[in-house]
Amino acid sequence: MAKKRVAIIGVTGSVGQEFVQSLNNHPWFEVTQIAASERSAGKKYLDAIKDSNGIVAWDVGGEIPEYIKEMTVKSINELDVSQLDLVFSAVESEAARDIETKMAVDLPVISTSSAYRYENDVPILIPGINDEQTELLDIQKKNRNWKGWVAPLPNCTTTGLAITLKPLLEKYGAKKVMMTSMQAISGGGKSGVSAMGITDNIIPYIPKEEGKVRQETRKILGKLKDGKIEEADIRISCTCTRVPVIDGHTESVFVETTKEIDPARAKETYNQCNKDISVIGLPSAPKDYYAFHEDPTRPQPRMERTVGDGMTTTIGRVEKEELFDNGLKYMLFSHNKKMGSAKGAVLLAEMLYKKGKI
Repeated sequence: MAKKRVAIIGVTGSVGQEFVQSLNNHPWFEVTQIAASERSAGKKYLDAIKDSNGIVAWDVGGEIPEYIKEMTVKSINELDVSQLDLVFSAVESEAARDIETKMAVDLPVISTSSAYRYENDVPILIPGINDEQTELLDIQKKNRNWKGWVAPLPNCTTTGLAITLKPLLEKYGAKKVMMTSMQAISGGGKSGVSAMGITDNIIPYIPKEEGKVRQETRKILGKLKDGKIEEADIRISCTCTRVPVIDGHTESVFVETTKEIDPARAKETYNQCNKDISVIGLPSAPKDYYAFHEDPTRPQPRMERTVGDGMTTTIGRVEKEELFDNGLKYMLFSHNKKMGSAKGAVLLAEMLYKKGKI
């Protein structure tokens, strides 16, 4: 089959670079246009990511893919939408609203920004978790008189929490959740966390993060009814912190369920989900969507971040929680730069393509 022609907007930034890597030799999608700020426009990609000293600022692991090195970076206005099937947006949120609106008039847009997350006709999608909410994209197109749509990913801290809660909610119900995150430095972006600030330290507050997690988790775990998402009736309390880990978010979770639950039941539930998950067979999907550990020393960021190429969500320290009549506590690990970012967006594109939305 002919590959779908895609553009990456914000291609020189950290998330844009993750897209470059995630789309390298992709069997379904081909990067045919790239765009960034006016400062980078007109330059070959390799020159666009060099700093003033000529140092190549490649922030992701491995080598720069050959396909991108000599591609010319365009400005947003220079993109030829008639020659595209899909746009991946890795733009910072302040600029994202205008850019994604401009693109969605003509094309589907999959975004890592928060610009559209909280609109009533915009689903926050995690492939394999709330696939049924993709039907809202057609309503969004009609509402806005667009040819395309905007489909944003959640905040990367929300991703692991929503992924691990979904099977428990479906089978046992979930009434209350308490979560404390231990978030990686890379989640703050290039300029988000100073070395002096994070070394030998824990930062106990991340602006706006906790509100995002509460709102997004309820929306993702909600149900699409009569063209609207009815949010999940879950009370969520969270504390989001930054820790001196490079990549990967770890979270401590307490859940009060409606029905009785214990670690053995939870393990069985996650194992069954691995067999039934909708993304099985997609190019970017991991062999196992969930990894369940009975070893109390897991998960650990250095051990888990390479599992499933960063696409597997790891669960461990699973114990019955005595604070609730029916309760469970566990630790999770989710890769903020893979499943929680660009590669998760590519997986979402694969799911939407399979559903005929692209």
